[in-house]
Amino acid sequence: MVESRLNLELEVQQIFQLIDQGRNFLLSGGAGSGKTYSLVSVINQAITENPTDKIACMTYTNAAVKEIEERVNHKNLNVTTIHDFLWDNIKHFQKELKQAIISLANDENIKKISIDGENPLSNDFFDHLEGGIQYKEFVRMKEGIISHDELLIIANYLFDKYPKLCSIVKDKYKFIFIDEYQDTSEGVVEIFLTHFKKSNKKNIIGFFGDAMQSIYDDGIGNLDRYKGVDESTVNEVLKKQNRRNPQLVINLANKLRTDHIKQEPSTDRNAPNMMESIVKQGKILFLYSKNDDTDIAKRFLKEKENWNFDKNEVSSTSIKEIKTKELNLTHNLIAEKAEFKNLMDIYDKDPIIGLKSDILSKIKENKKNNKPEIAITEDDTFENVVDKFQLKNRSKELKKDVLLMNPITAQLYNQLKDKPFSVVRKIYLDKDALIDDKKQNEDDENKKGSKRDNLIKHVYKIQTNIRLYQDKKYNDFLRVTDFRFKIEKISDKKTLKENIESLVNVGDKTIEEVINFAHEKGICLIDDKFNSFKEKNEYLYNRVKTVKFSEFQKLYDYLEGKTPFSTQHKTKGAEFDNVLVVLDNGNWNDYNFNYLFNEENIRQRFIDGKSKTKSKLESLPRVLNRTQKIFYVCCTRAKENLAVFFHNPDEEVVAKAKEWFGDDNVLDLEVVHR
Repeated sequence: MVESRLNLELEVQQIFQLIDQGRNFLLSGGAGSGKTYSLVSVINQAITENPTDKIACMTYTNAAVKEIEERVNHKNLNVTTIHDFLWDNIKHFQKELKQAIISLANDENIKKISIDGENPLSNDFFDHLEGGIQYKEFVRMKEGIISHDELLIIANYLFDKYPKLCSIVKDKYKFIFIDEYQDTSEGVVEIFLTHFKKSNKKNIIGFFGDAMQSIYDDGIGNLDRYKGVDESTVNEVLKKQNRRNPQLVINLANKLRTDHIKQEPSTDRNAPNMMESIVKQGKILFLYSKNDDTDIAKRFLKEKENWNFDKNEVSSTSIKEIKTKELNLTHNLIAEKAEFKNLMDIYDKDPIIGLKSDILSKIKENKKNNKPEIAITEDDTFENVVDKFQLKNRSKELKKDVLLMNPITAQLYNQLKDKPFSVVRKIYLDKDALIDDKKQNEDDENKKGSKRDNLIKHVYKIQTNIRLYQDKKYNDFLRVTDFRFKIEKISDKKTLKENIESLVNVGDKTIEEVINFAHEKGICLIDDKFNSFKEKNEYLYNRVKTVKFSEFQKLYDYLEGKTPFSTQHKTKGAEFDNVLVVLDNGNWNDYNFNYLFNEENIRQRFIDGKSKTKSKLESLPRVLNRTQKIFYVCCTRAKENLAVFFHNPDEEVVAKAKEWFGDDNVLDLEVVHR
């Protein structure tokens, strides 16, 4: 077996030396280092050397689960998200689950586990549940339904309280590997590295990831407090090679890193950045302008650098086809550029639901501050409650009056004003229901799939039918269209062809018109899930149904990666020939790109009292750390060339850019275009 390790990369050999000693390990590698390749190698070698032992591999997203499953196919390998792994291992212990929730709900220090109006919970609170505690996409604690956040807290509690549960899992899996560990919650890491020690059983825990790419607030970020060189700690293996980026991007990335990893080009001739053993230099540009229109940067890159931002990335035969991505911080910044702004505004900026949310916040605030409660009765309409609270904006205008002055928002308000407030308060709009791009087999009830609502899922299915037919993927089209159940003879296929072709050219048809047309033609039948959604979400449906279907097609292309746009968070793990990073925080206070390029001066201004609030100084390290990491992730997506666009930077920002990018690579676009 040892001889078979000689063909493994050095870092994997080092990992198995630790495994031989019974030690847990951490593989730390920067962007483009090939961590997933190493993970797959470790799994394959572990299977080779332990063919009868089970291996668990957990990662952060369903997309990553699918990728690993495609690379390794073995009956003893269980690849899941972390949430699914935890649920699979605690769901059968219903008695303990119920007691855990009751104990946590009664603990004043645990804020996320509670049931409104029920305090404390009695020990028999959940005894009436027929289906027991369930794990779903939403939370209804009173009904015994928990979601993602609650699951992590409850699992941590159970593994802490019941060492036998730790023994059961360790007995079941000789190896447990956690990919993208930096995005894993601290409570999950505590299960594997603290609670597991309470069991005398032996197994190996391995972590793979990069602390510099911890871009989610609920992730642990790093394992520094668990690192060491003995059996009770995690032993770190460093992977410093970079198989993706050209030299200049690597140099920039190393300036951004805040840890002990300094990457170097891979010496592997098969690495993407190698050409006849010569490392590609690539190109990095810092572009800026007083004009905040990103198009000025894109025009420059098209004309001077031959970048291609077209949706289908079509190029002439004389110019190399270039795969390009424009990375923005938020979906909202992209929505207008990608032409699905109306849909985004419905799900994310509805003014009437915003007013309802303000009222609920005011109720909570009054309760917290022990202010007299404003009575709300069962008979109160939404308008009654709005009039009782008399909420005002910053200009001291009544929010209701502002809504009624605008014909569009007035029409929306009138749809809900006479509805019972008890009904309106339950209307929640979430942009994830529109734009979540998690792909998962919806038939597998044990795994949590997309957060898209049933209206968007239905419209998505219609567009999938259209796209598969347009792309001439006829076999795939026949597998998804509902018309397949009607095909009995050749003439039926002819009818199907006529029906789908009549649907392809949607023109100015609305979403509702296309839904009805697709149903009438048998392409995509309206089902119970759709009808239930329409009935229970009348307000939302009425808003969406009038939007042109062509706008949804733009959203579909965006979610399917067929546009040059991506959010900076969603692009992690991906790579593109050319990358344009737009440094605009989109009014998101958690990020500030001025801090990134001008930390010393910003900090001094706060200290000198030029800032209005002391809290900004206190939040500076957190905001800077978050901004630096997202910028690092964005820059390291580039396989060939990188461009950064900064709107109206001050002199200090430009000076820092010249230090990082080089004087000749920092360009004022207004000067260039003169």
